Amino acid sequence: MLEGNYMTGDDLLRVLATLANPHRLRVVASLARERNYVSQLARELNISRALLQVHLRKLEAAGLVSPTIEVSEDGKAMKFYEVAAFAVLLTPEAIAAAARTLGSDSGADLEVRS
Repeated sequence: MLEGNYMTGDDLLRVLATLANPHRLRVVASLARERNYVSQLARELNISRALLQVHLRKLEAAGLVSPTIEVSEDGKAMKFYEVAAFAVLLTPEAIAAAARTLGSDSGADLEVRS
């Protein structure tokens, strides 16, 4: 997704559309403090595991979080998530550079899918 501080227009749209949801902002904020496993994170954010999984998949697809699976002492598989290192530079110049790289199918449909 990121190459230095450069982000393509499509990448920028994907990241902004992904973060344009209050649940996903809360997930990133929580994971910025510490990595967590799905069940605990769902309890902390007071949302269902199913809804959390939807948001985690979108955050992962945008490259904003990454999962690891660990086995607990009692043998249960636990999926932990942590925030991936990312930075979004929003200046008029960065937006202009990103806009020049937009693909032909980029556009409003991103908003509908989020």
